[in-house]
Amino acid sequence: MQTWNLALFVSEAVLYFVLMTTLLHFRHRIGLGVFLTALGVMHFVETYLAAVFYIELPFGVVSPGSSVFFAGKLMLILMLYIKEDASTVRQPIYGLFLGNLVTVAMAQLLLLHQTVEPTAAQAADMTFLREMGLLMIWGTTLLYVDSLGIILLYERLGRMMPRLPVARFWLSGALVLTFDQIGFFALLNYLFDTPPEVFWGGWRAKMVSLILYSAMFAIYHRLLRGGGVLHSRRPIRDVFSDLTFRERYEDLLSRTGRDVLTGVFDRSRMEIEAPRLLRESLKEEEPASLMIIDVDYFKSINDRFGHLRGDALLKEIAGCLQSTVRPQDHLFRFGGEEFVVMCPRTAYAEALLLGEKLCRTIRNQVNNPTGEAVTISLGIAAAPEDGGSFNSLLSLADERLYQAKNDGRNRIVGRPIAEA
Repeated sequence: MQTWNLALFVSEAVLYFVLMTTLLHFRHRIGLGVFLTALGVMHFVETYLAAVFYIELPFGVVSPGSSVFFAGKLMLILMLYIKEDASTVRQPIYGLFLGNLVTVAMAQLLLLHQTVEPTAAQAADMTFLREMGLLMIWGTTLLYVDSLGIILLYERLGRMMPRLPVARFWLSGALVLTFDQIGFFALLNYLFDTPPEVFWGGWRAKMVSLILYSAMFAIYHRLLRGGGVLHSRRPIRDVFSDLTFRERYEDLLSRTGRDVLTGVFDRSRMEIEAPRLLRESLKEEEPASLMIIDVDYFKSINDRFGHLRGDALLKEIAGCLQSTVRPQDHLFRFGGEEFVVMCPRTAYAEALLLGEKLCRTIRNQVNNPTGEAVTISLGIAAAPEDGGSFNSLLSLADERLYQAKNDGRNRIVGRPIAEA
């Protein structure tokens, strides 16, 4: 019986991998959705088999649902990443995660029904539905963690063995499947008092399946890919960001709090970001500087040439400022023709040089409609000497800005020379 079961076990692994790899290989002809749908529809059956369907093999009592189909799904997710990229493979990862949660939610609603039994053989197994709900949630969570983990491990191993894709495929799978076996068995033991022999049998079965899948991956790679599968050479952090949609969040964040006219950060964003940048600098025992910029005689520009011309000029000034400040600096539109530049990890002397560069850039590159040079005035304050809070720096820089305007404009006013 064990020999027959083993033959079926191997056949199931080979058939599953060959069929799914075929769908993966021809995804551009038949559509990636065909592969993704086929990958996802078996999850409920996998979970069911892992809970109740076990066979005896030479290396222990195992469930094909866990050791063949679940392990195969995880390795195919890794193959999809290898063939495509992180932004593509996250589709089945999140599709499976959310789809399974919907399944569990609907199952809980079904439990609220008052059922009838058409025949004695058709009695609903409510206990199974309740237990499957918990198993599905736990299995889905593990699959999500496993999917991220196996891709990140594959990439990390690529730094050490870039020319050994099959070894990386096997090793990342072995580590993640071991983690999964520990996690899933813990719940099975809690629900059904499953004996330790099932854990070890299941672990050995997953390792046997992984050997089969790795061998078939090697054949597929050699026959259809050629050469070596190299890692993406992207930082692990970037891969993780793609897998978790973080780049979408960061893109959304970068679009939020933007001034409609000039495209730079607006005042609401300043009130969040600037205090944070200051706190981080001071926490690291680094200085930080802040400057307020005012466009000289801007009201007269609006009066002489109209608000449309004034808006275009303000947009041009903002562009020049943005291109002149350093990558670590943050430029905000404070209101009207005033801007604020927050310079983390920047001492007063360095901020003063940056201010002079900003004045020079605007004076040399921006002209009003009649060709006259546009100038700006600046007030600068620096922490910790001028204060340790954002509001104190802003207030002091504002006072110095007005002093610059009163002194004739087109100049910078900062800390008195004796203090500097």
